[in-house]
Amino acid sequence: VLYITQNRLREKRFLKENALPVADFRQINLLDDLYRATGEIGFPCVLKTAGYGYDGKGQTMLREPHDIEPAFAALAGSQAVLEKFIDFEKEVSIIAVRGINGEFAHYGLIENEHRNHILDISVAPARVPESVEKDAVEIARTIAEKFEYIGTFCVEFFLSREGDLLVNEIAPRPHNSGHLTFDVCIASQFEQQVRAVCGLPLGSTRFQSPAAMANLLGDLWETGEPDWQSALAYPEVKLHLYGKSEPRPGRKMGHLTAIAETVEKSEEIVKAARRRLAAKPLAEAGR
Repeated sequence: VLYITQNRLREKRFLKENALPVADFRQINLLDDLYRATGEIGFPCVLKTAGYGYDGKGQTMLREPHDIEPAFAALAGSQAVLEKFIDFEKEVSIIAVRGINGEFAHYGLIENEHRNHILDISVAPARVPESVEKDAVEIARTIAEKFEYIGTFCVEFFLSREGDLLVNEIAPRPHNSGHLTFDVCIASQFEQQVRAVCGLPLGSTRFQSPAAMANLLGDLWETGEPDWQSALAYPEVKLHLYGKSEPRPGRKMGHLTAIAETVEKSEEIVKAARRRLAAKPLAEAGR
């Protein structure tokens, strides 16, 4: 599983070979490959390193022919994949789990919003038609069965403006977009991982309420310790910190989860709470 999913080219070939929806792509080894592929796929398109890419790393948008040579030079000899650019309506993901005996469970579709290629906000349940969620579940089930996978995993999708799902990435592990399951599900994605690999029955994936999660990046610490008290003045909000000692820009340090009667209200609260985290002025913080 890792051999396939840690390499974008192998992953996309796996999807294509199993008749699963994926954006049109080409393998890129040489500059000539890139010229040929852009002619076939068209502009705009996205050039991605085949290996070791996450949170937007190793990706370059090509909008016109003069972008080709600088983008290829930036690869520094790495193998790459050229993908058709998808003008998607939204990004969604599904967290699922498969047990030793083939038992399968999922948390439904989660709706995601990214900023600078890093997950920013996740809300559940996703605001999509029931048919879209049904398709996502079957795609995730097929992937799990083809891999004979055991444990928690995530499938990230683009939802096109025509209502079609395209697999963007497979993450064979608990996933950032599923962190909100900590607070609103009987069994979180992490508990499911333990249950699955230990051969225990899977827990309930039912959401007891709509929820929203906001990532906390190291940028929040730029002017001092974030104002936890102000953010936690919202009684619907829970704080999770990951115990990382060094906050750096773009580094995921924790998250907030808000629970409310609707997805919209949950999202509104979690964003407001995060805004309150902006650190106090240094003079005040030093009193």
